[in-house]
Amino acid sequence: MPDAAPSPRAPLAHLRHDLRTPINQILGYSELLLEETQEAALRSTPLAPEELAADLQKIRQAAKTLLNLINENLTDERLTLSGEIVRRGAATAAPFPFASAPGNAEPQPGPIPAQPIGHWSLDIGHSAAGGDTPASVAALLADSASEEIAGRAAAITGHILVVDDQPANRELLARQLSRQGHTTATAEHGADALARLRAEPFDLVLLDQMMPVLDGFSTLVALKRDPELRDIPVIMISALDELAAVVRCIEHGAEDFLPKPFNPTLLRARIGAGLQKKRFRDRERAYLSEIEAERAKSDALLLNVLPAAIGERLKRGEEHIVDHIPAATVLFADIVGFTRTAAQLSAADLVARLNDLFTDFDLAASALGLEKIKTIGDAYMVAGGVPLPDPDHAARCARLALRLLDLVAGFNRRHGLDWQIRVGLHSGPLVAGVIGTQKFAYDLWGDTVNIASRLESHGAPGEIRVSAATRDLLSETDFAFAACGELELKNRGALAVHRLLGPAR
Repeated sequence: MPDAAPSPRAPLAHLRHDLRTPINQILGYSELLLEETQEAALRSTPLAPEELAADLQKIRQAAKTLLNLINENLTDERLTLSGEIVRRGAATAAPFPFASAPGNAEPQPGPIPAQPIGHWSLDIGHSAAGGDTPASVAALLADSASEEIAGRAAAITGHILVVDDQPANRELLARQLSRQGHTTATAEHGADALARLRAEPFDLVLLDQMMPVLDGFSTLVALKRDPELRDIPVIMISALDELAAVVRCIEHGAEDFLPKPFNPTLLRARIGAGLQKKRFRDRERAYLSEIEAERAKSDALLLNVLPAAIGERLKRGEEHIVDHIPAATVLFADIVGFTRTAAQLSAADLVARLNDLFTDFDLAASALGLEKIKTIGDAYMVAGGVPLPDPDHAARCARLALRLLDLVAGFNRRHGLDWQIRVGLHSGPLVAGVIGTQKFAYDLWGDTVNIASRLESHGAPGEIRVSAATRDLLSETDFAFAACGELELKNRGALAVHRLLGPAR
């Protein structure tokens, strides 16, 4: 029983690929020669024969390669189409422009009708010996060249990576792209391409499908999985023009797919569209980056004005923020005799020194996890236990009060001054919230705030006064105190007051 006929799809796909490669080179170099001849004629500087010799040699070599492929593959044993063997003795004309003549080493072209090969056709009606190119082919090539010349100035240009395992294909594409104003680099397989892409920036990749080491599809998948490379547009160029290959590449992120041999004008249009998309994506990323930078600035400004937890609530859309805080400690510090001191300094010096001192206060408060509420002239207000609860709020404020006295002493030594501060602390419930819609501020209200302010204003220079409520929250093993009588408060009566001396000995 004879063996079943092999599936024609894979052999035919590879056959088309092998045949189209030299045909693409023949057409490509022909078009380049036509374009260069046209441009030289426009400049009234015709090309000398030696300038064309190298390209003509490449055309001749591509034609010989095509002949060898035909002779090797178009046999009864190797060529199948839909399961039926195509025999040389068939009544139809030979489907290719060259036939092998016995006893001759060189190809002998002969007249043939136009025949389809894949999705394109050749129409060569005269022998090479006659020296005539069919008018339809010449017109097509000339029109293509003219369109490229006319549109070159307006074309979008970029840095393009050409990936193909055939050196002639790489050179041909690179030359065509250079004539369109692009800069190019080349790679001979996918692994080489990925290395080049990671080493330098590219605007677009022209990627062959069938390559050794790493084929085009695998390269496309690896490129699109790389966060740094995924936005580079990829145009697949291959002789594998089967629908499944096209769909697979597009599904995995290719911008477009062009079969070989390709029309240069169409290639230029596809490249222009790909580069334009790349420009749009780059512009979009730049805009998003600017937006993120501005948002970061806005967030930083918000954190300078409001506590972090309150800022987050505002960003989430809360419009009215009012909280009842059941237990907190408020600290007020004020510079003694500031009005008299201010009269002795220029405005610039006064603000600079006040800023120097309060900056030290800010750093100390932040280090202890306390929230600076505001400054009012020469008064400095801090709270513990707001906006988030903190069982250690009183102790933190007590440590800050002692630290403020040390900071003032250091400030005086730096500036040769003798400034002194008074400090007052009181603990209890209060209300906290944000007021205003433009120059908004986080503020505190309640008796706890008022009493802390009264304790500060009735203190002596260099003294830290605390209420009995705050004193009860502080451990005698950590802090030392001295009683200093009572403070009469309106509508509250007498309030026992203590002086915080320092850490316990």
